[in-house]
Amino acid sequence: MDVVTGALGYTGKYITRGLLAQGGRVRSLTGHPHRPNPFGDRVDVAPLSFDDPAALVESLRGAATLYNTYWVRFSHGVVTFERAVENTRTLFRAAKQAGVRRVVHVSIANPSEDSLLPYYRGKALLERDLIESGLSYAMLRPTVIFGDEDILINNIAWLLRRFPVFGVPGAGDYKVQPIFVEDIAELAVNLGGRHDNVIVDAVGPEVYTFDTLVRLIARAVGSRARIVHVPPGLGLFLAQVIGRLLGDVTLTREELDGLMASLLVSSGPPTGRALLSEWLAQHAETVGVRYASEVQRHYR
Repeated sequence: MDVVTGALGYTGKYITRGLLAQGGRVRSLTGHPHRPNPFGDRVDVAPLSFDDPAALVESLRGAATLYNTYWVRFSHGVVTFERAVENTRTLFRAAKQAGVRRVVHVSIANPSEDSLLPYYRGKALLERDLIESGLSYAMLRPTVIFGDEDILINNIAWLLRRFPVFGVPGAGDYKVQPIFVEDIAELAVNLGGRHDNVIVDAVGPEVYTFDTLVRLIARAVGSRARIVHVPPGLGLFLAQVIGRLLGDVTLTREELDGLMASLLVSSGPPTGRALLSEWLAQHAETVGVRYASEVQRHYR
């Protein structure tokens, strides 16, 4: 048996599909155990009980590999980056106590303990914790993940479909290197079957400037929006206004800083195969038709 955190969510769902396709048994640990289970009786569901370490150990007992996708995109109420770090540490300790053989951990591209951005600093701290835990590990460092349930690409398309103007913060020359969700799931499943400790950048074969990415999405969805460059502060303000109107968080200061620092790109070779440009062409009629709410998906 393998355990996947968030098998009812986005990346975890695709990892679970890959494991089931190989004939494996899967248990999902989730913060939303009462949500519909698309896998039916093929996947057991248990709560992700960070506040009950003993129960967490029991839910992990008998697992060969833990695939961990748990994290938070931004602080929301009592859910903070600091809490997410402590929760993940609790998960790692429970995995070791339960006798889990290996952990495949989804991190982030370019983490750094010296980063001023809590997302990247928290991920770096957890990488060190996992390395020092004594557990066999594989760490995946993705950039931007795209696919049917994606939020970033989808919501850029949603804005381009509905607004006459789209503001690109700054010069737009900072880079992104998207990876297809099925590619990262395949990487995760393959790494779960290995024994060596490894850290892998999970990145696709195409690198775009953010300006080029926005224009690519605009062409794909037939948007006539005027794409203009705005001061980063103004771009963030406008994104926050739209977020309040939608009851969501569309962009944070930390995300904008990370994006503009080109942290969503790798210096290594691509490890995914799918092209975002081809995927957009194939999904032009559906991407961005509906807004994807982060708050609705994870906090309600």
